[in-house]
Amino acid sequence: MSVTTSKKTFPLIDVTEPNLLEETFDYSLPPLIKFDGPLVEYIDGEAIHFDPAAVRTRDIHITDTTFRDGQQARPPYTVDQMVHLYDLMAKLGGPNGVIRQTEFFLYTKNDRETLDRCRDLGHDFPECTGWIRAVKSDFRLVKEAGLKETGMLTSCSDYHIFQKLKFKSRKECMDSYCEVVDAAFEAGIRPRCHLEDCTRADFEGFVLPFVERLMRMSEQVPDELSVKVRICDTMGFALHYPGAELPRSVPKMIYMLNQEVGVPSSRLEWHGHNDFHRVHANGATAWLYGCDALNGTMFGFGERCGNPPIEGALIEYISLKGDLCGIQTEIITEMAEYMRSIGLPIPDNYPLVGKHFNTTRAGIHAGGLRQDERIYNIFDTTTLLGRPPRVALTDKSGTDGVAHWVNEFFGLKGEDRISKIKIHKLARWVMDQYEKEGRMTAISDEELEAKTEELLPVYWEKYQPVSN
Repeated sequence: MSVTTSKKTFPLIDVTEPNLLEETFDYSLPPLIKFDGPLVEYIDGEAIHFDPAAVRTRDIHITDTTFRDGQQARPPYTVDQMVHLYDLMAKLGGPNGVIRQTEFFLYTKNDRETLDRCRDLGHDFPECTGWIRAVKSDFRLVKEAGLKETGMLTSCSDYHIFQKLKFKSRKECMDSYCEVVDAAFEAGIRPRCHLEDCTRADFEGFVLPFVERLMRMSEQVPDELSVKVRICDTMGFALHYPGAELPRSVPKMIYMLNQEVGVPSSRLEWHGHNDFHRVHANGATAWLYGCDALNGTMFGFGERCGNPPIEGALIEYISLKGDLCGIQTEIITEMAEYMRSIGLPIPDNYPLVGKHFNTTRAGIHAGGLRQDERIYNIFDTTTLLGRPPRVALTDKSGTDGVAHWVNEFFGLKGEDRISKIKIHKLARWVMDQYEKEGRMTAISDEELEAKTEELLPVYWEKYQPVSN
């Protein structure tokens, strides 16, 4: 790669007061996402300009598939568990419907009981919708459930059309799907066509003609029945990079569906998978390029490597909008605690909710954190998530630091807190690791938990450790 010498010089701008870039890094919110120009994508050699700042005024939102795709990655939730999770999700998304919809299976007695109990809670959002196969007889289940909308599987790649579904031609496949869409219209139900394996399909040869036909069919029915289109990146093949080619390009897919065949942004939805670690970036890119709905699951649990994590999408939403918009971010922590209690594993370093997500281990980082927590904390996690930043113990922690760790570990407040005099054995053990053993690294919570049980047995018996 050749390097050219710039003719521009960059003189030092000396100041005596810090510029903390607080217009972007407002500590009371996740860092704001700002743009200094349009996004440019070349389609058929023509430069297409997109205004990313438009997301601040568009009705972008989140839809949920925790009880559908999310259940395909774990043992089925019980009815009570799903009802409780739905209740938390409604509180999390807030009264403005940032989490707009969620979808349910309709095939078993438990499915239908869950749906009824969730609706009985009386939440406006998320709206309960269904999910069925592209089979006309399944609309009986949707009709009986009294749902206004259902997703239906309309696989798009030749892998599925010919290899899985055994259609003899693309036309036979398209005609079959459209018959089911007609059945939805006749039943008074809005169909949401899930374009399965879209990022491995012949986009111009099948996807665009199919969606164009769906738009023509929608012109013949009331607006509330018009077809929605869910773009399904079933294998995680999608790319958010500028210049990537179809069918893998997220910007080009959104543009072609939105501008070339006329699917309104309000009826476009993105559904991704994380096989290549691109799931969050792809989903946010879909928002930026004109898709209003981002479909995901809580903590990303879903088929194979999972779906866009809803809690991550909510933080992205706040960063793009510059406002909480009624989102109750602290429910993210409550949701994680409940998930752990029913056996869902969340890695210790998982963003936002992992046990150690805002724990600093390096001694030099801990020093910075003690001076100003903004130095090593992503935003005000105490207020937004109910999770104050933590410091792992080192030789610099002192007895006060050890006492703080113990009290936090047991969840003790006020007069119940244990004084530093009573934990001197544990504090001595910590200092010995550095003074006698020559240790250089921070002491892990796991080591401290074991030593707390050993050296402070009275308190171990009296108090139950608090799960972080």
